[in-house]
Amino acid sequence: MSENLKPWIFTANCPSTIGTVDVVTRYMAQMGHYVEEILSFDDKASQRFFIRIEFRPNPDGFSVEEFNLAFAPRAETFAMQWQLTEPEHRTRVAILVSKYDHCLNDLLYRYRTGQLNIEVPLIISNHPDLEELAAWHQIPYYHLPISRETKAQQEQQMVELLDAHDVELVVLARYMQVLSPWLCEKLEGKAINIHHSLLPGFKGARPYHQAWEKGVKMVGATAHYINNDLDEGPIIAQGIQEVGHAQYPEELIAKGQDIERITLFNAVKHHIEKRVFLSGNRTIVLSH
Repeated sequence: MSENLKPWIFTANCPSTIGTVDVVTRYMAQMGHYVEEILSFDDKASQRFFIRIEFRPNPDGFSVEEFNLAFAPRAETFAMQWQLTEPEHRTRVAILVSKYDHCLNDLLYRYRTGQLNIEVPLIISNHPDLEELAAWHQIPYYHLPISRETKAQQEQQMVELLDAHDVELVVLARYMQVLSPWLCEKLEGKAINIHHSLLPGFKGARPYHQAWEKGVKMVGATAHYINNDLDEGPIIAQGIQEVGHAQYPEELIAKGQDIERITLFNAVKHHIEKRVFLSGNRTIVLSH
């Protein structure tokens, strides 16, 4: 196959039944599309089938409309829902942040160096502290301070900004505010949060100090989609590292922040590469 043709991504899910892989791969072969990678999973708990394919389109011509039109009757037989993602698509991501900058710095570095195939049209914060960092990356920074009196108004303004910038994914890069239920519902499956994995044992302020006082032997981070259950949304990625009695709270914090950075990066990368499928309150992540 021609190396100049970049792979497209095909994702689909449907009820579990015989022939799900065949209906997709046979269609690809008949249309002259070369399958480079195929990952699938049959979820026995939900009785649904999930598949992700990277393919190089027929060099003689490719049309999304023609692909969908010809595949639709085959997919209908399996009640299959599918999506095509073009190689050049750059997911438009809004980053929400408060004062901690480690996750924001990491995401912007990976954005700038091309490790994340995204566009970042805006950064929103409830504090002004990181405006200079955003300015250095030439990204608009919106300071929306939150209080009990202004929360509803500021969240509405946030939604207007997301809509105005055609945002596809919201990343809460240590945004230390609890989103209202209506906003969580609006962003379901479209917003990723990161937090330390010491929860639910060490809630509230100074969790690493609390953990140190209990002599924890492991720290970590969890990245998940948000929902109305605080810090309990469908998990996308997690990371852990062993620690010991020789590490003091400051060292635990540093290790925790390192894990938060890489875990959030992995979650965002899985999402934009269309590797994550929601299955109830669980996720199916089709990754190597």
